Amino acid sequence: MGTGKFITLEGGEGAGKSTQVRLLKEAVEAKGIDVIVTREPGGSQGAEEIRNLLVTGEPGRWDGMSEALLNFAARRDHLVKTVWPALEAGTWVISDRFADSTIAYQGYGHHLSLDSLYQLWTVSINGFRPDLTYILDLPVEIGVRRALGRGDGEDRYENMATDFHHRLKTGFLEIAQKEPERCVVIDATGTIEDIQQDMRDAFRDRLGVSLDD
Repeated sequence: MGTGKFITLEGGEGAGKSTQVRLLKEAVEAKGIDVIVTREPGGSQGAEEIRNLLVTGEPGRWDGMSEALLNFAARRDHLVKTVWPALEAGTWVISDRFADSTIAYQGYGHHLSLDSLYQLWTVSINGFRPDLTYILDLPVEIGVRRALGRGDGEDRYENMATDFHHRLKTGFLEIAQKEPERCVVIDATGTIEDIQQDMRDAFRDRLGVSLDD
């Protein structure tokens, strides 16, 4: 890869990732760094088509393994068409979700074998990992209430049982514990400004670039 860095934001439903992605992009751009934002599932034409299959419809539309395979198919296309070319060109990439979401949603949420999912990660995208992953941590009830209030029609996961969302929260925190060199947990209960400052502090500490004036 070139000199670009790959940064991802993870967390349960309604954690405020989209807002923080936008603010982080603005801060990185202000330092004269070329940066693009993207999302998963999605981020390329093929991946966006798969996204519609995953985030709409009834909660029971797919079983866990079907979801995992669809996610990694979308992820492969996203990397090939969008992320890897940008990194090769020296552009930094900020993505709203990546493979950790598959581990949390399909592994912890749907009880799939974590070993099988990590093997799928290795086989499908060569085990490619971000340089920095933020995990925005928020109480389940607050996050789901926020997410259901969006009214964007992409509510398949929001409508899953509360226990599912508690397993997601546990999953993301355990992922962070297993890979502390890559992941940083951000308390998402504070103000937008406080959350962004915590992210900027971690950005400086992990990547060596200060985003503050």
